[in-house]
Amino acid sequence: MTNTDPKVTSVTLYYFAAASEAMGRSEETVAVPSGASLAAVIDTITETRPEACRVLNICALLVDGVASRDRSVPLPNANSLRVDVLPPFAGG
Repeated sequence: MTNTDPKVTSVTLYYFAAASEAMGRSEETVAVPSGASLAAVIDTITETRPEACRVLNICALLVDGVASRDRSVPLPNANSLRVDVLPPFAGG
């Protein structure tokens, strides 16, 4: 999805391992207002798929490769962002 609207950010989520299985897909793209938070991205997804809330709340989220622990912080101002969704895993 190519975004040319400066008031909207296209967020592509990539689901890995068990997160992909639970979500039933390996990726999806959602549009949120520029300056929205990860919480807003999650809300956008769970509006139509409430069962996704459990998966998204237990996974680690990386925004353009940087771990984001506080989901209320506004996302970087960009036309598009990548969010990697990583399930909890054991090992080292």
